[in-house]
Amino acid sequence: MGDRVEVELVVNGVRRRATVEARKTLADFLRDDCRLTGTHLGCEHGVCGACTVLLDGAAVRSCLVFAVQASEREVQTIEGIAAEDGSFHPLQEAMSECNAFQCGFCTPGFLMTALEFLRDNPDPSQAEIRAGMSGNLCRCTGYGSILDGVHLAAAKLRDGARGQS
Repeated sequence: MGDRVEVELVVNGVRRRATVEARKTLADFLRDDCRLTGTHLGCEHGVCGACTVLLDGAAVRSCLVFAVQASEREVQTIEGIAAEDGSFHPLQEAMSECNAFQCGFCTPGFLMTALEFLRDNPDPSQAEIRAGMSGNLCRCTGYGSILDGVHLAAAKLRDGARGQS
């Protein structure tokens, strides 16, 4: 058994505390301690992107971050992007409309990566979307529909922003 440490972080707006082994990854903390199983573990080497979450708004591979490194920080997972009433985020709607999932295993990582990407680049070109999503892998090779979904989400988010102003 390794050293145990206290961690306290805010996950999807909820403060979470636990005592964990120092070597426990953020991905395992989210899945085991928070029971948020939407964050998937694919390669566990940071290559596939299935475990991507937002840490203080930045997309990170949660399999490469120790839970203790996330202490006192904010984490957003796939479970935290829908509205409080359960309605889908425009990104989720767009991905669904474009059938941008096959087996769905990689979907949470793509969505979290796209969330940060579209926040930073609300009007991306196809080439920019391709580059922005290039760090995530889809074992089903459904990239075309995923890129279409991100493109549609960008339009939905821009339209939503215009509707609010």
